[in-house]
Amino acid sequence: MLLSPRIFKAYDIRGTVPSTLTPEVAHLLGRAFGALVREQGGETVSVGRDGRLSSPALAEALISGLSAAGVRVIDIGLSTTPQLYFATHTLCPHGIQVTGSHNPKDDNGFKMVLHHQALYGDAVQDLRQRMEALLASPDVDAVRVPAKPVQNVDVLPAYRERIVQDIQLARRMKVVVDSGNGVAGASAPDLLRAIGCEVQELHSVVDGHFPNHHPDPSRPENLVDLVRALREGDAEVGLAFDGDGDRVALVTSDGKTIHTDRQLMLLAPEVLTRHPGAAIVFDAKCSQGLAPVIEAAGGAPVMDRTGHSLLKAKMRALNAPLGGEVSGHLFFGDRWFGFDDGTYAACRLLEILSRTADANAVLHSLPDSHITPELHIACAEGEAHALVDQLLATLTLDTDARLNAVDGLRVDWPDGFGLLRASNTTPVLVMRCEGRTPEALARIQALLMEWVRRIQPHAALMEASH
Repeated sequence: MLLSPRIFKAYDIRGTVPSTLTPEVAHLLGRAFGALVREQGGETVSVGRDGRLSSPALAEALISGLSAAGVRVIDIGLSTTPQLYFATHTLCPHGIQVTGSHNPKDDNGFKMVLHHQALYGDAVQDLRQRMEALLASPDVDAVRVPAKPVQNVDVLPAYRERIVQDIQLARRMKVVVDSGNGVAGASAPDLLRAIGCEVQELHSVVDGHFPNHHPDPSRPENLVDLVRALREGDAEVGLAFDGDGDRVALVTSDGKTIHTDRQLMLLAPEVLTRHPGAAIVFDAKCSQGLAPVIEAAGGAPVMDRTGHSLLKAKMRALNAPLGGEVSGHLFFGDRWFGFDDGTYAACRLLEILSRTADANAVLHSLPDSHITPELHIACAEGEAHALVDQLLATLTLDTDARLNAVDGLRVDWPDGFGLLRASNTTPVLVMRCEGRTPEALARIQALLMEWVRRIQPHAALMEASH
């Protein structure tokens, strides 16, 4: 058996089935994670899985490994990643979700939670070392105890009831929901009906072949069906979920995507009415227009590094009631548990929009700008981090430019910003630029490319792919 170091990512474990990810790897992970839980005084681990074709076999092997490590397993079965997070707050504090999220259909992986907190960074590498040690010495840490029976628990009724009790729509709303044949299709449409919505469903059947489009709503080509349904029908807004249900896209009736930084402009003032002066956390890719909205509502804008695990950790450190990142993750400490949940985020957005007669007028009135999608510059392994470090060490800026190095290199001008950061998951340099006018955007993007080409003369842009 081979254990590829490439599957151990910044925030999770991800690989391709069966070339780098197999049931044997899942079993090994179960043994390593189970031993870690026992070392820290734990006894029980929840396991959930998404709708990918390989997920049942991987989940079965994972559960076998956890049992071999001497921990009790609660199998919550087919579920969104947020439902697994919910289980770690209501059933036991540790859990693993088998999910490939929005990756290609042959990919899969594991998101791990220890003491209610997602594992990332060094903690993922620690698991890798434990798995390598087990592979080298299979009898190490073998637990000589009778296997405990696996407990099967359906968390959906409690999860649904918790959200229905929390959300109060001011009026009935009609929405279109595209689940992309991801696992959210099994729960989100019915839950939205339970809070008082009329729901038109697209691609709700959970199907790991993803026959209609890829379950990544951050990509415009995956919103084509949703936009068509909105333009042809009379729904007020559209919602699209990613493959494991932890992200949501919001689309207006005329087909305009309201990205997460603008969703935060809608959410932050409402949340701050209950948490005056609180920190609102967002990643360095977010619009320049977000911080002034937070400040005007009496909050403290805090820019941090991209990465859902990193943002959740920053929110815990600051006791922040709200956070989000451009990729589609929204985190509610206010009235919720602090984890990212596309369904719950959709409900909170609809709750605010239901208070006005014209939801789309509200969405179109949010501060807007001209902004690029996430762009990538291909690099050799390790080269992107070195390039950013070199730029930070040598760059000379005009007096009207402000440098922020919280996550790579972000430079803000009075009329826009440019960001260059090394990806945490792939060997690319990430670029994102914003301008208040098309001319400002073009100027900023050209300037950033000029900086990069001073160091890497043949650098070329490509739009991010997933």
